[in-house]
Amino acid sequence: MSQQMSQFKDAMDRRQFLKVAGGSTLGLAALLAGCSTSTGSSSTNSNGSVSIEFLSVQQAGTGWPLVLATITDQYAKSHPGSTFKVNFVGTPTQMVQQIQLLAGQGALPVLYNTPAADLLAQLAKNGEVLDLESTFHQLGVYNELVPSAVTLLKKVFSGPLSALPFELNIEGFWYNKQIFAQNGLQPPQTWDELVQIAASLQQKGIQPFAASGKQGWPLTRLVGNYIFRSLGPDALQSVQSGQAKLTDAAYVAAAQAVANLGKQGYFGKGVATLDYMPAVDLFLQGTAAMLYMGSWELRDFNSPTVNKIGASNIGFFPFPNVTGGVGNSGQTPMNAGQPTSVNKAKYNADVGKWLAYMAQNYGDVALQREGAVTGFVVHHPPANLDALTSLVIAQIKQVTQPVLWFEALFSTKAQNISQQNAALLVTNAMSGSNFMAAIQQAS
Repeated sequence: MSQQMSQFKDAMDRRQFLKVAGGSTLGLAALLAGCSTSTGSSSTNSNGSVSIEFLSVQQAGTGWPLVLATITDQYAKSHPGSTFKVNFVGTPTQMVQQIQLLAGQGALPVLYNTPAADLLAQLAKNGEVLDLESTFHQLGVYNELVPSAVTLLKKVFSGPLSALPFELNIEGFWYNKQIFAQNGLQPPQTWDELVQIAASLQQKGIQPFAASGKQGWPLTRLVGNYIFRSLGPDALQSVQSGQAKLTDAAYVAAAQAVANLGKQGYFGKGVATLDYMPAVDLFLQGTAAMLYMGSWELRDFNSPTVNKIGASNIGFFPFPNVTGGVGNSGQTPMNAGQPTSVNKAKYNADVGKWLAYMAQNYGDVALQREGAVTGFVVHHPPANLDALTSLVIAQIKQVTQPVLWFEALFSTKAQNISQQNAALLVTNAMSGSNFMAAIQQAS
């Protein structure tokens, strides 16, 4: 395999968690209703060692599996025979299907990715999800969790902590410092200023934004953030509870604001078919001035092979305020990566010991091995931590109120409709009103 293809494959493995699960969940309740609570094959041995299996959208040797394998190797020094195995599932859509199959057989492994909130809720109802909050308290390691990560995950799943924060990412606009300086631009404080910057760059032949219309979510993230800045951090929870609808005027205005960016050509030509990595490359090669993205991209930002503009040339600013809006840029969009749950049916004392050891070491190992910021406490930060990672860590510490992404509280069907129609929204093939109506109807 060529070096370029190897890097592409590795990057795709790392980025699978960014995609929200697609596919139909028709019949999910029926499939899971008969879930067995049997422990199935044992995850422990007589000497206290453990065999941890992880159903993951990332391959062995990359991302979270690499960190967990490293930790398990360390654990095996005091618990000989302990092993870690990854069962790779290529996409979140396939993951949903595999979880449905295994749950129906009572055969889910100890760890598994859970790509949709409605899926996790059904699994929890059928005893397949461990309450991590009470478990971590019992194990004496609850203080190993970063508070903002706990707040975030409990907000996503509307209940007890049921997923592990293997990542903790802030989101916002990354910008090319050189382009901004050469054109006398400063990071915007308001949406109107952002639009003015885009117009100025466009007039000078510089593409303002890079975004993947093929993936959809890099565009819908903008819609969600505009809603939060305009209506406040609980605006999408109001939709979930039925107190508001996406078809209400203020929500439609957010979609139309993003549609207007596309109408002006600010996302460049071919945005509808542009995939994730090519979009990021437009920014890292200096073609586009700004990229809305999460801090999971730090690894590429800090890679001289991938990043052609240089890490020192990348700046960050939060999603700007909307004039007259009640939200503010201190309400930081965050996510904890692809949620990963622990199977309650496979949990026992020995798995608990491994889980406690993992919690005490994950933050350090992830930062050292992957350069990843996570929802676990870092006890020994590297002395030579790069500037961008330091910026992200500092920003996370300042977060008082994390907000979610646009589709976080939607059903799987509504998530799919949103992301599939995003390209239509920014290419003027669908109005903001019709975009929101289609999602509302699917909810």
